[in-house]
Amino acid sequence: MTGKARWTIAILAVVAALTAALVAQLRDNSATTATTQTTAGREHRDADTPAALAGPRERAKLPSCPSAGGGVGGPGPATLRGVTVECAADGSAVDVASALSGRRVVLNLWAYWCAPCAAELPAMAEYQRRVGPDVLVVTVHQDENETAALLRLAELGVRLPTLQDGRRLIPAALRVANVVPATVVLRPDGSVAQTLLRDFASADEIAAAVGNDAG
Repeated sequence: MTGKARWTIAILAVVAALTAALVAQLRDNSATTATTQTTAGREHRDADTPAALAGPRERAKLPSCPSAGGGVGGPGPATLRGVTVECAADGSAVDVASALSGRRVVLNLWAYWCAPCAAELPAMAEYQRRVGPDVLVVTVHQDENETAALLRLAELGVRLPTLQDGRRLIPAALRVANVVPATVVLRPDGSVAQTLLRDFASADEIAAAVGNDAG
């Protein structure tokens, strides 16, 4: 065999090896994508069974979520019609549009792993205490790890109505960017008054930003 033939065979072997590696990588990427698509959009983890959540729920001591008919007015925000999520307090289903109907609402979108969210949540609770029943502050947890959310709220001592929205149905319906924390202010007629893609350090900051939009 000539030297040229040997070089040709060697080059072909290298090309074959590179091709095989590329195919394997593409398969791995496809598998990862499929796994992501399968696990994304779940309300909560498989491990978050009612039995597993009982302890964290007891520690969090969250209030009940708003229910249909609790407000006054029409059928609720049109963009949220058909959106149903879970109430973190007890696992009950919440028809979001009906639950928020006729209410002045501040929706706080957060996740248990978000440090600015943890700093902001007590300010949201303080803001709720200040404004009283005129405005309803509802937190919306944006991760499927419901146990971690409950434990974080228990740790912070924040007791606000909380919706478990691991599938991100609410921000998707309201066309909110995939960032946390974020705050959406809804008028009683269900229209969006403001979308605030920022974190707040105090109840005073929240009150100043919300202004009369929730009043």
